[in-house]
Order: sequence, then C-alpha cells, then structure tokens
Amino acid sequence: MIGVRSGTARRLALAFAALIALYAGATSIALLGFAQVNRGLARTRARMDSMRLALDLASAVRDQYAHQAHTIIIGNDSHLGFYSEAKARVLTLINDLRERAERPDESAWVDDIEAGAAELDSIFSRQIVPAVLSGRTADAHVEHARALAVVGRIQQRTDLLAKRFEDAIGDLQSFAQATRDRTLGWSVFFLVLAPLLAGGVAVYLGRKVARPVALLHAGAERLAAGDLDTSIAVGGNDEFGDLARQFNNMVASLKEQQHRLLQSERLAGVGRLAAGVAHEINNPLGVILGYTRLLRKKAVGPLGDDLAIVEEEVLRCQEIVEGLLDFSRPVVVGSQRVDLRALCDDVVARLAEAAPTPGVTVAVTGQGGVTGTASKLRQVLFNLIKNAVEAAAPAGRVEIHVGDNGERSQVTVRDSGPGLDAEARERLFEPFFTNKPRGTGLGLAVSQAIARAHGGEIVAEPPGPGGTCFVIRLPRPKGDTT
Repeated sequence: MIGVRSGTARRLALAFAALIALYAGATSIALLGFAQVNRGLARTRARMDSMRLALDLASAVRDQYAHQAHTIIIGNDSHLGFYSEAKARVLTLINDLRERAERPDESAWVDDIEAGAAELDSIFSRQIVPAVLSGRTADAHVEHARALAVVGRIQQRTDLLAKRFEDAIGDLQSFAQATRDRTLGWSVFFLVLAPLLAGGVAVYLGRKVARPVALLHAGAERLAAGDLDTSIAVGGNDEFGDLARQFNNMVASLKEQQHRLLQSERLAGVGRLAAGVAHEINNPLGVILGYTRLLRKKAVGPLGDDLAIVEEEVLRCQEIVEGLLDFSRPVVVGSQRVDLRALCDDVVARLAEAAPTPGVTVAVTGQGGVTGTASKLRQVLFNLIKNAVEAAAPAGRVEIHVGDNGERSQVTVRDSGPGLDAEARERLFEPFFTNKPRGTGLGLAVSQAIARAHGGEIVAEPPGPGGTCFVIRLPRPKGDTT
C-alpha cells in the first residue's frame, strides 16, 4: 500500500467545499426568504379574509337591524323572512370569524358579538314583534332604542376586529418587505462574493497545482535534454513538495549513476588497454632493468648515478604497469571474516618500517570487521593511510577510526595536511589523476574498484578546518552485532 499525504487534496477539497457551501448558503437563504415571504403572503391573505368577514358581519348586523326598523315602520310581519335570512347570515359569519380568531382578545370580541346578536334577536323576537303586532307603537320604539344600543356595541366589536386584522396585515406586509429586502441583500452579497472566492480558488490552483506541475514538466524536459544539473525548487511540504524532492533525488542519483558508469567505462577502457599492452611493455622493461643493474655493477663515477636514475624510472614504469594490470584483473572477493582493526594496525606498522616519517603521529581506534579478501582490503587501507601520512608530513597527525554506521562497517582516515581543493575532490578517483609530483594516479582508482567489489565505496568527506578525510564503507557481516 502506498501512503499518500493528503495536504494538497485536502486543501483543494476545502476550496471546492467553500464554493459549494457558498452556493448552498446563497440558495438556502434565497429559499428560506421565499418560504418566509410565501408564509407571510398566506397569512396576509388569511387576515384579509378575516377582515372581510368582520366587515361583512358588521354589514349583516346592520341589515338585521334594518329589517327590525322596517317591521316597526310598516307595522306588520312582512319583513320577518328577510330578518331570518339576515340573522342566519350573521350567525354563519360569527362562526367563520371564530375559526379565524388567533388571539384571546379576538376570541373574546367574537363572543361579545355572538352574545350581542343573541340579545338583538331576543329583543326583536320577544319585544318588538309582539308590540308591533298588538299596536303598541310606543313600546316598540322603546325596544327599538335598546336594539340600537346593542347594534352599536356589536359594531364596536367588529370595528375592533377589523382594525386588528388591518394592523396584522400591515405587519405582515412589512415583514414580507423586510424579508424580501434581506434576501435580496444576501443574494447580492453572495453574487459578489462568489466570483471573488472563485478567483481566489483559481489563484490557489495556479500557485499550488498548475505552477508546480509546470515546474515539474520543465524539469523533466531539461532532464530529457541531458541536463543532469537541473533541479526543482521545493516550495512546500505537500505532495508536490515531496514530488520535487523525489525528482531532485532521482536526478542526483541519475547523475551519480552516470558518473559511476563513466568511471566504470573509463576503468574498463584502461583495463582493456592494460590487457593488450602491459605484457608487451613489461618484458622490455624487465630487460632494461636487468641490463641497467648489470651496468651499474660495472660502472664507476657519474655513470653509476645516471644508471641509478634509469633504474628508478624503470621501476616507476613497472609500478604503473602493475597498476594497469590491477584494472584488467577482476577483483575476487573472498568470504572470510576480516578484522579491519588488525589490518589497520598491520598497515601502520609496515609503513613505519618501510618509510619512517619522523614527527607524524598515527593513532588507530575502534573495532570492526567485514567479509571479504584481506589482501585486497589491506591494499586499500595501505593506499589511504600512506597518502594520509604523506599529506600530514613532516609534523602532522593521522587519525584512523574503525567503527560502524548502521548496517555498514567503516574506516575513517583523517589527516592534518593541507587538504584538497574542489577540483581535486571531483577527480579523486579518476585513473592517472594525482596531485603528487611522482604519483601514478592509480592508487585511489584501484582502491575504489576494490571497495565496490566488496559492496562498499570510498568517499571523501566534506573538508573540515583542515586536512582530508576518507571513509571506507563496507557491508557488515551477517549476524554481526559488535
């Protein structure tokens, strides 16, 4: 399973979620506003119907009273039928109005109207009609005055209801207007905010997605064109930052592999050259060396010194040939355990015997071992320690530490000499490159080949305050816990 960091994906999801939330918010506010307006309109219509009923009721009560007055004026019962119809309509309107009463005082007013209607009917049916039919006009007029007072009371209650309904209609209309204005304001706000947020998301996508992708594309094009020095600036700690780091690591690894490939091809070329030429050169050199030594035995005076120089140069030529032959011979790695500390002590002792350097202090510390061929590893250590002693002379110090670094054993050789410049550090392991007056330039190249054959490598650590530091890193033996 591949673990993928979700920083960019999460931020993109949040950005799009913000847009969706903005749209959903705008839509929700608009829908809520419309719903509130619709509810307000429905309540307004209901209140308008209630006000109409109140006005109709007032009119019906007046009709009822008018029929009472006509009965008194005419003096007979010809309007009783009309009165009954008016009475029935009043009762129907009262019942309808009761259903629309929402507040306690409104219900009380309806009750008063109903009670007044009952009283009005009682006055007419029990007092006025008998008085008219019996010819008692004066009594009828007295009761008519009472009926007029009841009608006035009913009219007052219907006026209160109508006024209440009218005020409610005004409040509902104000609420609907305010809701509409508020919804319109929020809609305009979201209408302005949406492009700004969308522009921000577009800028974010350009900076966090499009630009890194363009940089990766440009880097890949430069790499495809052969530019192994290309790199991508790491701009963050998200997936694109990780991808840029991996790209840079890949380029660095590719550059290192190409460098090693060139080095291997160069060494292979030198090996093929050595295989074809070394034997042809070695035999004449042996003859020259033999005759030179024979002539030195017979020579006297300056001629002997000249022959000594010839012998020295012939021996140097043979050293170069032997170095070339090392390239042509494959390194055979053994499987025996090699004590690196013992090898270092042995090399230091042999160097002290063969070419003593007064004033140079050599210290060996630590422990460690590897699996391989002791003679080949001794050759590597000999080259490195000999170079360090020569660099530290005449009165310096060489520190050799044997230890481990995780799954690898390593030997660190540090001297107090003048150190190496940048160009020399880049070409250290090239064949025939040397900064010594009489060096062959093959020692480090051969040593690196031996180290790599053992599954390790030699690296020159970054320069410190002074001197040079070489580190040999080799795989630790399996099961080694020391």
